[in-house]
Amino acid sequence: MIPRRLVLSGAAACGIAAALPAGAADRPNPMPEELRRALERDPTAPVLGNPRGDITLSVFFDYNCPHCRKMARPIQELISSDPKLRVVYREWPVFGEGSDFAARASLASLETGKYWQFHTALLAMKDRAAEASVMRVARRVGLDPDALRRGMEAEPVDRHIRLSFQLAEHMGLMGTPTFIAGDEAVFGEQSRADLAALVARGRETLGLA
Repeated sequence: MIPRRLVLSGAAACGIAAALPAGAADRPNPMPEELRRALERDPTAPVLGNPRGDITLSVFFDYNCPHCRKMARPIQELISSDPKLRVVYREWPVFGEGSDFAARASLASLETGKYWQFHTALLAMKDRAAEASVMRVARRVGLDPDALRRGMEAEPVDRHIRLSFQLAEHMGLMGTPTFIAGDEAVFGEQSRADLAALVARGRETLGLA
């Protein structure tokens, strides 16, 4: 588990600072609002669960991360059990060229309305995510390969991936998967109970419990 202070001290060291909301000064390591907005409200980021939920769980992941693949079911189970949970996905392709291709293809599918079908199929792959395997999955879920390739070069796709790396660096994240709620981050494979506890602590920290 990453201590709460690591997320915030890393952000402060990189110059992310803003006025804190009422009550934040009473918390040991309150996350700056500028950082929280970038983390939770980036318009390029896919959102699952309740888009108007009372708390956001941010998920940094890579399609070639075996632990990320195992987290698909616990995250879905958590969403099903918590109707007030909002989940934001941050594509963070840290495992090389194939991961970058998969992330770009996945983000390009947002405009088609098939992101979640594609996302789920990519996480379920037995093969390593690479150009050939990703496009094979894209065709299987009914995506137009040529249109998808054009979309991969779009500015919002570049912006999303660039921001993922910037946020990860600012917060000193260790790798994928990383889950953030409230002022706390945890790294590595988690059970549904672990994620539920993280969300509960986040609600308590933010005065939502």
